[in-house]
Amino acid sequence: MASGTIPESTDNYLTHTRGWKSWAFTLDHKRIGVMYLVAIASSLFLGGMFALAVRIELFSPGRTMMDADSYNHMFTLHGAVMIFLFIIPSIPATFGNFILPVMLGAKDVAFPRLNLASFYLWVTGALFFVLTLSLNQLDTGWTLYVPYAITTKSSVLLAGLGAFVLGFSSIFTGINFIATVHTMRPPGMTWFKMPLFLWSLYATALIQVLATPVLGITVLMLAMEITLNLGIFDPKLGGDPILFQHFFWFYSHPAVYIMILPGMGIMSELIPTFSRKHIFGYRFIAYSSVAIALLGFFVWGHHMFVSGQSVLLGVIFSALTFSVSIPSAIKVFNWLATMYKGSIHLDAPMLYALSFILLFGIGGLTGLFLGALSTDVVVHDTYFVVAHFHYTMFGGTLVAFLGGLHYWWPKITGRMYNALHARIAAIMLFVGFNLTFFPQFILGTRGMPRRYYDYTADLAKHPEFQLLNVLSTLGAFLLATALFFMLHYLMRSLRKGRPAPANPWGSGSLEWQCSSPPPHDNFATPPTVDDPYDYHDLKYDPQLQGYTRDA
Repeated sequence: MASGTIPESTDNYLTHTRGWKSWAFTLDHKRIGVMYLVAIASSLFLGGMFALAVRIELFSPGRTMMDADSYNHMFTLHGAVMIFLFIIPSIPATFGNFILPVMLGAKDVAFPRLNLASFYLWVTGALFFVLTLSLNQLDTGWTLYVPYAITTKSSVLLAGLGAFVLGFSSIFTGINFIATVHTMRPPGMTWFKMPLFLWSLYATALIQVLATPVLGITVLMLAMEITLNLGIFDPKLGGDPILFQHFFWFYSHPAVYIMILPGMGIMSELIPTFSRKHIFGYRFIAYSSVAIALLGFFVWGHHMFVSGQSVLLGVIFSALTFSVSIPSAIKVFNWLATMYKGSIHLDAPMLYALSFILLFGIGGLTGLFLGALSTDVVVHDTYFVVAHFHYTMFGGTLVAFLGGLHYWWPKITGRMYNALHARIAAIMLFVGFNLTFFPQFILGTRGMPRRYYDYTADLAKHPEFQLLNVLSTLGAFLLATALFFMLHYLMRSLRKGRPAPANPWGSGSLEWQCSSPPPHDNFATPPTVDDPYDYHDLKYDPQLQGYTRDA
């Protein structure tokens, strides 16, 4: 046996016990992570179908396939499903659950039963959102803004209840991760020997625990307003609708970093691995994760520059918004410095990492225009905001999710996917994404408002609206094609992919010291704690088609 080779495990977490009950009532963090992966991927499919319906309607002026009310339902459900059911839980719930304990060399999370309860709370909350499809649907936009949310006949209460339950799932997951990182690190793994993905999950968990209760209280007050007419938000009863915006964005802007911080953590694993170089500025990246988590609580007001708040308050929130970009820029600069003079391997995960840097960079730079008072007023509620949001969330969170999926797929499933197909899908997704959303920046600067069903009245003044919308819709279909192609080769790998070695990429963190897929208890013997970004003694073994570490 080669030095450093991990023996193939015949009793892994997939084969340890069989039958649906062994999955439905499992306390194994890996199985819970896989169940999250399937459920969250289904949410991505559902939200994506709503997005395609929106883009088809905007393909040409006038009615294409639905009326104005149906369009309102479609973009609302697209936003609600993608935000609450996919983007927020995608990386913490899937890779956080599966990878965090293995990265720590632990057998499981600190509270396995709470972990399973979190999953079923997520499923329950998701069912409430799905029920809105068969009832009165939802037409308020994913933000549930009052006073319209109080007067509409659509399923605001059901959606609010779903968000309330999902909030508890998020809080419990955050508590579990904080306790696990604090109490289950192995001997020798100090805070500054943790992989940076764990730092990002820890910072995310702090936001989940501190910010999510605000969302729960807000939707609870909204439900009381609708059912009891208390006059909290309804101006007819002396309420203040702007108060709802303060409450909502006090949660929802920190929630942006619940979405993006774990993706940044994935980048901090992919870039040094596929550059074969130690991460540059480890402590700066670690501290910047905590800084983003803390500063994220002070910038909610930049969503409300046109709501009537004072100019002084607007200036303060604008300055705070610029300040939160500093730790994000630190990460990007350190990733670029890590790649500098590195031995870069353009495997699929690295292609997603490069896409992330470019797309999230565009999202961040265009955010400066929305953080400045003078330009935000001009482009507020236009397609410029839609493009910025998707470059940040899709170009950030989803691209990072896909990069992590391709990185850890061999570890999760024990199978390798087709490397060429994976590269093709990554390039298709990059092209499709830019074709979809970059034209929307132009649409926004030319004045096309978001959430509008039609743009016929603007064609005389802006004939380019139709061409730009056609390009955006074609890009959406190319994007969908890339995702379905990805689904095809990943599912095919489960049946025909070659068995994955323990360490197919030459990574240094602990999860690559166990077999693929991991044993039921993760490690047969305690793993060796070392610098997770040390690659000097990792050697490629052609016989194993993977990497081993010299003894």
